[in-house]
Amino acid sequence: MLYHIFYPLAANVKLFNIFKYLTFRTIYAMITALIVCFVLGPWIIRKLESLQARQVIRTDGPESHLEKQGTPTMGGIMILAAIIIPTLLWADLSNQYIWSALFICIGYGLIGFVDDYKKVVEKNPKGLSPRQKMVWQVLLAGVVSVFLFLKPGFSAELYFPFFKRFHPDLWIWFIPFATLVIVGASNAVNLTDGLDGLAIGPVAINAATYMLFAYVAGHATLSAYLQIPRVPGAGELAVICGAMVGAGLGFLWFNSYPAEVFMGDVGSLSLGGTLGTIAVLTKQEILLVIVGGVFVVEALSVIFQVGSYKYRGKRIFRMAPIHHHFELKGVAEPKIIVRFWIITIILALVAISTLKMR
Repeated sequence: MLYHIFYPLAANVKLFNIFKYLTFRTIYAMITALIVCFVLGPWIIRKLESLQARQVIRTDGPESHLEKQGTPTMGGIMILAAIIIPTLLWADLSNQYIWSALFICIGYGLIGFVDDYKKVVEKNPKGLSPRQKMVWQVLLAGVVSVFLFLKPGFSAELYFPFFKRFHPDLWIWFIPFATLVIVGASNAVNLTDGLDGLAIGPVAINAATYMLFAYVAGHATLSAYLQIPRVPGAGELAVICGAMVGAGLGFLWFNSYPAEVFMGDVGSLSLGGTLGTIAVLTKQEILLVIVGGVFVVEALSVIFQVGSYKYRGKRIFRMAPIHHHFELKGVAEPKIIVRFWIITIILALVAISTLKMR
């Protein structure tokens, strides 16, 4: 919005020329997201408390979690506001990739909101059934995937880090592949959201990493020099990535140990889905496995635990997702959280290094 208002004025007032710079708008999207969190955060927390939107803690989980009983949840509403408002203010709204990412962000946020509302406000412990959530997630991701497949100029090729010339054309299979990336990322972040600040820290780090990938993918000279796929217009996604970083840091202000509020499914589903969408839009889907390694391990720990118990009658971990395994082994919650952040930072650096390893 600000871009469309002020940039045309640059012809008469040179000061407004600054709005054409992607770096400027990305930085201020990040700052705006922080301000939105700081301004709306306390009010949203009070509103959630008045609605009795409080977290219900499983009695079969770690005993240390029982003290979290009653903490307000659905704080992901704050995150969504802190992503959507800055993006609408600072991004070029004629860019279709921005709307694709916002479509998933808002759509998945609504899925999570309905599920959370049924559970914590209406006191319906079932909420949305897993099948209902999955159907809606696949449907929304499928809409974006079909749109991209049909979009002239958007490549259906799959690019691998470390390989310059190996990029097979998925053709029609791009649609289920892109859908899988978006849905998988969404649910992986959802499974990771189990400790104070555990999910939002890596999400912010992932968003910062993809902010760089988006900028490079949309830059003709840099993408050619680094030999990565150029996606004209993808650079604008740096703005929404910047908003995600700011929203993550702002939410962490309230969600850091001991948490004043939890994000709930309304936050985790939308954040993961948006990350997956940006990975697809920038043609860096495979790198999401590296950057989001913590999310991948968390998801795999649940899959392996369920599979092992079903077919072998034995558990691999004391409890899944894997962060609960470490809790039951006696590792303090803050230590698990910070160590997972450190691992994510290392993985992000590895992913960034692949820009030169082609």
